[in-house]
Amino acid sequence: MQLIPAIDLRGGRVVRLFQGQFDAETVYADDPVSVLDTYFELGARLVHVVDLDGARAGSQGNAAAIAGLAAPRRVVLQVGGGVRDRGTVTRMLDSGVARVVVGSAAVAEPQEVASWFGEFGADRIVLAFDVRLDDTGTPCLATHGWERQTAQSLWDAVARFVPHGLRHLLCTDVARDGALTGPNLALYAEAVRRFPDVAWQASGGVRDVADLHALASAGVAGAVSGRALLEGRMQPGELAPFLRSE
Repeated sequence: MQLIPAIDLRGGRVVRLFQGQFDAETVYADDPVSVLDTYFELGARLVHVVDLDGARAGSQGNAAAIAGLAAPRRVVLQVGGGVRDRGTVTRMLDSGVARVVVGSAAVAEPQEVASWFGEFGADRIVLAFDVRLDDTGTPCLATHGWERQTAQSLWDAVARFVPHGLRHLLCTDVARDGALTGPNLALYAEAVRRFPDVAWQASGGVRDVADLHALASAGVAGAVSGRALLEGRMQPGELAPFLRSE
């Protein structure tokens, strides 16, 4: 399993939100390149970048900051937030981004997004499904920066894209995001059981290296971590088994 450090951008700064709430923001750095440098020195070669302004409003307000992160091409960047159309995917890939993360558009326009796997290549598209558990424990999708809740289950959403070549899928349990309460291991174990050929990336709740070992045991391909890394809750030496080249 691979550790994937996260850089969340809002207004050009590196921030973290608590459970996706824009009024519960913590600013960690004014310069995202310095954070990327830290991750690179740590040994990371794949980094997850989120344009929070884009996720909320569909704008590309952090495009310049993202281009600055992608330009050196030292790491593989997967970038999402506000990806609503084919043109945005093309611009991101042309700027040096290796993988484009598609969330809300995959829910609103599944046929259109499904066509992108063939057009751009399955390895260059990462679907991002953010979920909240309903009263029955079913993971249901949240969209548009988690401000809209749907009744569509994660399982139905994934099944729709598998026949089109879905390879990478990032799943965030919104209730765990930024909370340092531990990842939803049951959710990811069930995800891997249902769709073993999908490379699942788990996001939300990672506190320490023990959580990374637990996620690896659950069978996920990657674990996204933001706050725990930004706050130094995991030591470089213990992360070595989870940092590898693409």
